[in-house]
Amino acid sequence: MNLILRTDRLLLRPLADGDIDICLALFTDPEVMKYVRAPKTRKMVEDDLVKICQRGGGGAIGVWCVTDCVTGEKLGTSVLLPLPVDQDDHDWSILQGEGYPPGEIEVGYILKPSAWGRGIASEACARLLRFAFEETPLEEIVAVTDPDNAASQNVLTKCGLVRQHDRRAYNHDDVPAFRISKVQWLARQARS
Repeated sequence: MNLILRTDRLLLRPLADGDIDICLALFTDPEVMKYVRAPKTRKMVEDDLVKICQRGGGGAIGVWCVTDCVTGEKLGTSVLLPLPVDQDDHDWSILQGEGYPPGEIEVGYILKPSAWGRGIASEACARLLRFAFEETPLEEIVAVTDPDNAASQNVLTKCGLVRQHDRRAYNHDDVPAFRISKVQWLARQARS
């Protein structure tokens, strides 16, 4: 399975130890983290890097570094990860081995401000959905957002995810939830 994913403008590749720069730029920035969680300290990001580079499902489940395919600029990260329900963050320990982790798999993205409003999140999300439904056994992908993050909700609906009832996720109740099945995704592709 090829984990290097391309679009017209982007290259998504598995996050690696050398990506500490983009992780620091994203996860310590209060503006970027506004709808995610409290910003982390530099030490927290450095300590977490090994964990967040882990992959499961033969590499299909994990974090990708989103880069500009022409300039190589690191724009952010995009993920296919198990959705945390009663924890504040992902349980990275379940991303070990070839098997797929239990529970629902979510798609997500975090971009630096210079990449906002340019369709980068939509392009990265659409590419990960294509990967998930064409190259893995996943039958469904979910996503959640902060209730006030209209931009992220727009990205998800643009990519074909359907708004569901609010649900519990990331140790919070009443989180806006989205879902798309492989059947729905294939039907959408046939129409386009």
